[in-house]
Amino acid sequence: MASASAPLGVAREEVSAGVEQVDVAIIGGGLVGASLGVALSRLIHDRGLRVAVIEASPMSAATAPASDWQPSFDARASAIAAGTAAHFETLGVWSAMAPQASPISLIHVSEKGRLGATRLRAHEMGVDALGYVIPNAWMGQVLHHRLAELPLDWHCPATVEHISACAAGHRLVLSSGRTLQAGLTVMADGGRSGLKEALGIESDATPYEQVALIANVAVSRPHGGVAYERFTREGPMALLPLPGQSMELVWTHARESEQRRLALSDRGFLDELQRAFGDRAGAFVKVGKRHVYPLSLVTARETTRPGLAVMGNAAHALHPVAGQGFNLALRGVMDLVEAIDRGLEDGHAPGSSDTLSAFERRRQADQRNVVRFSDGLIRLFGIDQPLLSHARAAGLIGLNLSGPLRGTLTRRAMGIER
Repeated sequence: MASASAPLGVAREEVSAGVEQVDVAIIGGGLVGASLGVALSRLIHDRGLRVAVIEASPMSAATAPASDWQPSFDARASAIAAGTAAHFETLGVWSAMAPQASPISLIHVSEKGRLGATRLRAHEMGVDALGYVIPNAWMGQVLHHRLAELPLDWHCPATVEHISACAAGHRLVLSSGRTLQAGLTVMADGGRSGLKEALGIESDATPYEQVALIANVAVSRPHGGVAYERFTREGPMALLPLPGQSMELVWTHARESEQRRLALSDRGFLDELQRAFGDRAGAFVKVGKRHVYPLSLVTARETTRPGLAVMGNAAHALHPVAGQGFNLALRGVMDLVEAIDRGLEDGHAPGSSDTLSAFERRRQADQRNVVRFSDGLIRLFGIDQPLLSHARAAGLIGLNLSGPLRGTLTRRAMGIER
């Protein structure tokens, strides 16, 4: 636990008895919230920043990553860009994550029924991997192990029952009965808590009228680190390399059409998957538990206010096939910490308008570009029109033949070009 002395970023005003002051309160201890807590570690140690993490799900910040840990066949995983791995290296956690990270050496983009294809290769960029696929549970375990080493206030399980703005930031009433006054409150709860709405922050939501069916599948031959993105009339599909001969499947379906495939036997499901995807990855021989998630493009109309920042899926929920959501969120984490650090250098508190305006200016272009790219890709390949289909095929062939254009797309996929 951090010292109870007045934190540097909170105005020294009279507070009610029993109210605990913190410089930064992170609502949500998932991947984004935990990453932010870890990213603030230097400021916690060097500047005495007092940080609280509030997480609704029962979990332990003291869980240490086990050397013999093995992901289950059904464990969900995330594709992280090379730039994200570099950020984790900066935060001092990549060496612990790397043993369970499957490198992506090539990204193969194609459209079913068309000859055009584009291949993005790691060796062309002079790197070992364009990115990595890591089980979410392992990423979380490593991050929470690092959090346990920090002198922060851990509230778990707990939820924010009430949030209100005050002169020094926001006051948070927790389900545990404790009350926090935070100079900066960061919403990293995935947008599920209703706290955004309680503060009058609206979001623009565009349903794709699609769901993502996610499952782990085993293939008959080594995948060689290849990640596939394939566009079909039903919607896009992605296959991501996992350890051994396993891959994570993200298969987009029209809303409600997925129920039939959920009801299929494993063999029946694998047969339909084979027909939809083809044999470029080999034969599909096993499937794990199938999960379904509705898909929408959601963007918050406000991502900062004095004393408040909205991050991760609470700020922007993207289509998963493009694989940009968590990578965008982690860049936001790093930008926020940089803005706080620079603000402190200039005498500004973490939740000050100056600090958050600097953060917002840096984030706007990145978020706008990623949202346009991801949404545009889905919509472009979602139009079933013969002339446009031929144009898309020609475009994929041309992109594969053009080194400079392919290099630009590859750098964006790697998260090193915004």
